[in-house]
Amino acid sequence: MKVANAILEQLGGQKFLAMTGANHLVADGNTLRMTLPKNASNANRLYITLDATDTYTMHFFKYTAGHLNKKTFAWIEDKTVEVRTDSGVFCDSLRAIFTEVTGMYTHL
Repeated sequence: MKVANAILEQLGGQKFLAMTGANHLVADGNTLRMTLPKNASNANRLYITLDATDTYTMHFFKYTAGHLNKKTFAWIEDKTVEVRTDSGVFCDSLRAIFTEVTGMYTHL
């Protein structure tokens, strides 16, 4: 939980959440997961992981949940489309990469 809170603070904390509309934040070990609103890259999920080298890996992707086709009653599986993954990101570059990929500003 401490790692996820530190990642969120490096992104801008509550100001980041207010500016971007990111929600459904989950702390998962050394990873902060979040859901993103519509943006320029069409990514709707972001995972930021703290690596052993004290750098971060940012994984942007589009996730579509599985659903039932109403005509054929066939189950359509989950779909994940990779948008961009950056490794070796330093904490002072998190905001810049987020803005570059999504087109959303993290602060005024």
